[in-house]
Amino acid sequence: MSTPRTIAFIGAGNMANAIIGGMLENGFNADNLWVSAPDDSHLQRIRKQSGVSVTTDNRYCAQQADIIVLAVKPQIMRSVCEEIAPVVQNTRPLIVSIAAGLEVDTLDGWLGGGMPIVRCMPNTPSLVGKGSAGLYATDSVGDDQRKAVTAIFEGVGIALWVPDEAMLHSITALSGSAPAYFFLMLEAMEEAGDELGVEREQARWLAIQTMAGAAEMARRGPDEPAQLKRNVMSPGGTTEKAVETFEDGDLRGLVRRACQAVIKHSKAMAAQLRDNAS
Repeated sequence: MSTPRTIAFIGAGNMANAIIGGMLENGFNADNLWVSAPDDSHLQRIRKQSGVSVTTDNRYCAQQADIIVLAVKPQIMRSVCEEIAPVVQNTRPLIVSIAAGLEVDTLDGWLGGGMPIVRCMPNTPSLVGKGSAGLYATDSVGDDQRKAVTAIFEGVGIALWVPDEAMLHSITALSGSAPAYFFLMLEAMEEAGDELGVEREQARWLAIQTMAGAAEMARRGPDEPAQLKRNVMSPGGTTEKAVETFEDGDLRGLVRRACQAVIKHSKAMAAQLRDNAS
């Protein structure tokens, strides 16, 4: 298919709503979007806000779709997949899962087998249109389907494809979990500012603006991060002393170990979900 007729979201949580909002802002027609969830009052609020079609019937929602986005928690994914399996085996839509840890083979088995599937690892800045998503597709996913999925997730940020499903563990470490790293840095700077006599709210906003400005400089400019860092540092200056302190404290090693801890735990979670599925 070159242009999806209908995209259905099964699950209506914050991430699903963020993606739908980004799609609508980027020209997707609300008439071509369906959402299902068990809470009808919540669905009616979504319908009034965005104009999409809603239903509490997952099977009916799935039946409308060329693309189905599975946006439910991993703990209930099996029951949802098995519920819609008779429908998708007949209609053969593209399946997109944003559930962490659930591998495509597991999802495919629950859906009855032989389905084209994309796994996505989005992150929470998608809620403000600044997300990043790692994407992996099975061999049966066509080029037009890949383009359609890219368009969906570019509505809330950037979308990057990986050639190996196992690389989604690394994407989790570098992107999925990473907003918390920056919030930790923000928290630490706020606390340091408080100790230095700056009001906590002022310290927070100074840190937020500095982080946002530094990120924008990195995004816009051709320089590598190392050069951008040197551009701020004067030999023997205050910034150099701060950076030396970070280096002496093995900040790079801490970041590596933090990412490795995410990957280790992500793999363990995937293995547990796989064992529970069998």
